[in-house]
Amino acid sequence: MSETLNKIVQHLELAKSLHQRVEQHNMTRSLRALQEWQTKRLLTTHQDLWQSKRFKPAMSFFIDELYGPKDFSKRDSDIARVVPKMAKLLPQQALDSLESALRLNSLSFELDVKMSEQLEQTPVDRHTYAQAYQRCDNFNQREEQISLLESLGEDLADVVKIPGISALLMLSRKPAKMAGVESLQVFLESGFKAFKKLGNVEDFIVPIVSRERQMMHALFDAEDLLTMNPLPEVVI
Repeated sequence: MSETLNKIVQHLELAKSLHQRVEQHNMTRSLRALQEWQTKRLLTTHQDLWQSKRFKPAMSFFIDELYGPKDFSKRDSDIARVVPKMAKLLPQQALDSLESALRLNSLSFELDVKMSEQLEQTPVDRHTYAQAYQRCDNFNQREEQISLLESLGEDLADVVKIPGISALLMLSRKPAKMAGVESLQVFLESGFKAFKKLGNVEDFIVPIVSRERQMMHALFDAEDLLTMNPLPEVVI
């Protein structure tokens, strides 16, 4: 098995173990509440991109398929079942993008679980979130999360340029349905459609990365979160 496929397996195993941890500690409800708040915070911070006809599909992809309060276990299970066949089904560039997406997904899930543990059932708002964020003390992981987002956006922009990739996805719909991996097919097609008409991906990625990195530094550096909290007010 190739190194890329091995990494994919590792990301899936991490996500699976985190799902088990959440279930064992009855954290599902609090975790979903956290993820819903985070989604609304993202939409608030990047409202200009969300309201843009050009950028909205890409925003939706990141929220619906990577960040939002959604159970990805079915999709991950689908991927795990076809990992050995992936090298034959997808170009290497597409495999690399899938690996990056799953790493971002598993890392984001890991960070969410840690945040949920820090919140300890406390209702989420900009103040409790900022305090829990600091207590997690995981600057390197947060930096990796932002860097993965940046590289994934660039990778997906390159993947949609691969000759024949659109036809490949179209032709794989029926086999995916027959093999019971429709959720994987939806994931791949969603990413393709979101970035196909994006144009210059930097117009989308640079603002997100810049704002998220600035907010991350401000959260970790703030000595007094009551007066220096960089998070926006989020309407629930």
